[in-house]
Amino acid sequence: MKIGDTVNGYRLITRPCNEDAGKSVWAFAERDGTEYFIKRFLEPKRPQAGSGASARSRELRLAECRDFERRHSEVGEALRQRRSDSGSGNLVVPLHFFVAGSTYYKVTEKVVVADADPTSFSAKEKLVLLRTLALSVRVLHGIGIVHGDLKPTNVLIERRPDATAFHPAKLIDFDDSYLTGRPPAPGVVGGDQLFGAPELLRYMREDPGVPAGALTVAGDMFSVGLLAHYYLTRRLPDHDSEFGVPGEAVAAGAALAFDERLPAATRDLLGALTSREPAARPSIDAFLAAMDDARLCELAGSPLPATPAASSRPSGSRLHMPSFEAPPPGRSAAEAVRPPDGAPRRSRLKINLGGGDHP
Repeated sequence: MKIGDTVNGYRLITRPCNEDAGKSVWAFAERDGTEYFIKRFLEPKRPQAGSGASARSRELRLAECRDFERRHSEVGEALRQRRSDSGSGNLVVPLHFFVAGSTYYKVTEKVVVADADPTSFSAKEKLVLLRTLALSVRVLHGIGIVHGDLKPTNVLIERRPDATAFHPAKLIDFDDSYLTGRPPAPGVVGGDQLFGAPELLRYMREDPGVPAGALTVAGDMFSVGLLAHYYLTRRLPDHDSEFGVPGEAVAAGAALAFDERLPAATRDLLGALTSREPAARPSIDAFLAAMDDARLCELAGSPLPATPAASSRPSGSRLHMPSFEAPPPGRSAAEAVRPPDGAPRRSRLKINLGGGDHP
């Protein structure tokens, strides 16, 4: 896969890259005068005739590939059927999912992103960002699909021709999506630990107390709560440093500490969204209803220090703030996420895309 190669009619026009892509590589491609984004999955590999593998090994690999194909095809088809729904215009849905030889590929539209830092937006601009993101999530949840990997790198901020227009959020990367209550096996399920819900983290570790059916759209709502806090404050909620990521802290019953500059109503909403029990989290419709009020996106007072003062910490708690690397020039639409020292950077077998002018 290199510049000039043609795969199923798509001619690569940029050098393939695996930055923020885990076990995949991506590039831009052209077909019939239109530019697209194309991703090549490095695994699974579909076994070919005469490969020399044993019959048992071949059957196991074929079973993995069939499950991979089924999940991607059913999610992609469900999304394409809802392209006319309100809010679906900001979903960057798969246009073409195919296999060439032993390798799987996915194609989506190319998105031109804004050179803007969303955390510097006004309250009204942040409200538009959060509402357009939530409208996309509502489309997914309305058809029973869990996105499975909501995080800043999977939210692009689209550049509009009109300089005075608000920039909407474009939701990308459905490679880890699944039907609610029907996730892949623990060793296959994706998602970023930093934004993962407590039940997802426990399921990944094969906790017998978390069956597959416990992974529902409510897991996305936990991530929405963390995303909202980040877009409003450029921080994730503080949590006890004994735990690597917020979801671990919540799973253990520890509280998250939300930025005190936020209105009390906003902190209450975020607290509910990041509840330990999935059933206690507000639905995406409830979140949208709350986001009718731009005052929820306002900050009061001067910025907080990088880490909370010791006097502001709950007794006996060691709060820790996961940090974010500033995106390099030209790549502000996709934040580079850096987990806390000692925390695993990713909890998934593959991480698909994040950054640059597109996913």
